[in-house]
Amino acid sequence: MAPPRSTFGASPSRERHPWPGKAGSTVAREWNPATMVRARFRRWWLARLPRQDVLTLTQRNVYILPTRAGFMLAATLLVLLVASINYQLNLGYLLTFLLAGSAIVSIQVSHGTLRGLSLSLQAPEARFAGGHTPLRITLNNPRKTPRYGIGLSLPGSGHWVWSDMPAQGSSTIELLLPSGQRGRHPIPTLTAETRFPLGIFRVWTLWRPAAQLLTYPQPEPHPPALPAGEPRSSGASAERHAPSGEFDGVRPYRRGDPLKAIVWKKAAKTDELVSRDSQQSQAVELWLDLALAGGGALEQRLSRLCAWVLAAAEAEVDYGLRLPSLALSPSHGEVHKRRCLEALALF
Repeated sequence: MAPPRSTFGASPSRERHPWPGKAGSTVAREWNPATMVRARFRRWWLARLPRQDVLTLTQRNVYILPTRAGFMLAATLLVLLVASINYQLNLGYLLTFLLAGSAIVSIQVSHGTLRGLSLSLQAPEARFAGGHTPLRITLNNPRKTPRYGIGLSLPGSGHWVWSDMPAQGSSTIELLLPSGQRGRHPIPTLTAETRFPLGIFRVWTLWRPAAQLLTYPQPEPHPPALPAGEPRSSGASAERHAPSGEFDGVRPYRRGDPLKAIVWKKAAKTDELVSRDSQQSQAVELWLDLALAGGGALEQRLSRLCAWVLAAAEAEVDYGLRLPSLALSPSHGEVHKRRCLEALALF
């Protein structure tokens, strides 16, 4: 009979444990001190950057360092200089100092490609979870000469969008930001970079926009039908008798119905004429309640409510939204739909 396997002496390098202060994340037990120091320095650095939607690049927020190609060029120049001194090669001196002079001049050119540039972020529109949100960034060049090879990227994406800018002109760059979970989220730190003209120096800047992204819950793909309406109270019924011209019920078109009562948006999509029903609106009112969205997880119920809001808005009926901490009175229109979706996103 084989003895039981012992775990004594097993390598702990792959054993993982929760990282303190970062809920849900894990790191290896054998951590790298250099990585720790680099991460803390980056957090300290980013905390010093103010959040703003318009950023003008100056000498105070544009940084420059040699690239790998720059270090290789420096090593090559050192070898050429030693060889020229050793063998007394005049052409070697000429080549060495010509390349060194070009590298020194490229420092000013590379830094000037970003210096003086103005970046402005257009306010992003709210999106549903699970998709991508386009971030449109406008680059303004007040200089009388063009700028080349300017790229922008999101942190950790590894995807760069490059653009050239005309003299005294502007250019718009679009980045795709994953929407993530529902709620209101800050825009992550953006990086603008250039390596023009020789690629031996990396010039970059970090930008923390002040705008925030509102993410709605992801609508349920195939939700059940809208819940039945509730009997309207006497006070609400009296309000509906007022000549406001608003209705929240629909029925098939009848000969003689006024044109303003026809739901033209639904007719354009389904080739079916339906009219708003004032009698139904006086009898019942449609409430989208969290308690009516089933007994699943909270996110599933919010997803169903989101789908119901979109369905009620498409049918152009009056509907209200009830949450444990909020109640939006029945109404219709684009503004009411956005209020309901925002309430679901921030619940």
